[in-house]
Amino acid sequence: MIAMQYSFVLPADYDMAIVHRRIAERGHMTDAFPGLLFKAYLSADKGEGSDNLYAPFYLWQHPDAMHDFLAGPGFAAVSQAFGWPSVRTWTLWHAHRRNDIGAARFATRSIVPIAPHTPLAQLREQEVAASQAAAQAGALATLAGFEPVGWSLVRFRLWRERPAEVAGWQVYEVGHMSVPPR
Repeated sequence: MIAMQYSFVLPADYDMAIVHRRIAERGHMTDAFPGLLFKAYLSADKGEGSDNLYAPFYLWQHPDAMHDFLAGPGFAAVSQAFGWPSVRTWTLWHAHRRNDIGAARFATRSIVPIAPHTPLAQLREQEVAASQAAAQAGALATLAGFEPVGWSLVRFRLWRERPAEVAGWQVYEVGHMSVPPR
């Protein structure tokens, strides 16, 4: 499995209703995308302690599915509408999603650097335990992964209710969940 996210930082005076309407009108288009385990259509409004953001987050079954999406018309359309984004990817140490993942209304995401010479096996154990604890605390989906190019760690959670603000975590609203049937 591979996690993927790109993010568009929009101007402070950007009408976020445009993003919300786009999600409502087009979100269903990835509902049955081959190899997609889920896509969370995420946004954050400047008034909520964040920049104006449109930042979809994906969990892919395998890299070929991700490649098919990035080479396809959906990604071309979003790139033409908002610009050519950097696409971040992480291989997973842990992923869990509940059957009711489609009920997610909020997401939290943290990206942190991994210090040089960190014992990766120990870090992986800690992150898997933290991810499992989030699942037990009610997260509808939770994952932990890393990328060894820039050495970063991602923690991602989907929630039914808005979580308490957590320092270092970006909080998003979920406008749509594309989740193929299991």
